[in-house]
Amino acid sequence: MERKEANVVELDVRPHLRKKLEPFQLIMDTVKTLDKKEIFLLHATFKPTPLLGLLKMKGLIGKAEQISKEHWITTFVHKSNKHWLEDDSKEDILIENDIRLQEGAETDQINFDDEPAKDSKIIRLDNRGLEPPKPMMRTLAAIDRCHAGDEVHIHNDRVPVFLIEELNSLGCPYEVEEQADGSAKIKIRKV
Repeated sequence: MERKEANVVELDVRPHLRKKLEPFQLIMDTVKTLDKKEIFLLHATFKPTPLLGLLKMKGLIGKAEQISKEHWITTFVHKSNKHWLEDDSKEDILIENDIRLQEGAETDQINFDDEPAKDSKIIRLDNRGLEPPKPMMRTLAAIDRCHAGDEVHIHNDRVPVFLIEELNSLGCPYEVEEQADGSAKIKIRKV
């Protein structure tokens, strides 16, 4: 199938962003409906760098182009159709997400009562002090590398609302332990 024959799904979240509304769930709901042979065009007021990395982990490759000061169009295609982005005559900005995990950073600060089975592993991430979307990206990358039964234990500056939404959609059970200082420790098990 050629790019010109593909169905285009378009979503403009600029009105949401201008009203200070969070469009993440709307975007993810749209992504869930996509077929591998569809093109997803997202209109936003900024380059959606966090989303580029997140959707790459879901098998979508993105290319962002700035149209005007507050108008970015990001084109997403399934990784099997990556060449559709390269076929575009406009300047290509192929986004390759480089996720570097720092496993074990300050791991002794996280102590959960339950331990996984003996043959399972635990990845501990201290995400405190990192700017979004790094905590979410590091955590999802760690989960992606795990086998069923393995756990990822994280310590974040706050309860990671968007990560929890993603964990629910992935079907990963999790446990949140809010700390007195406002931070949160989360234990996630891959299923």
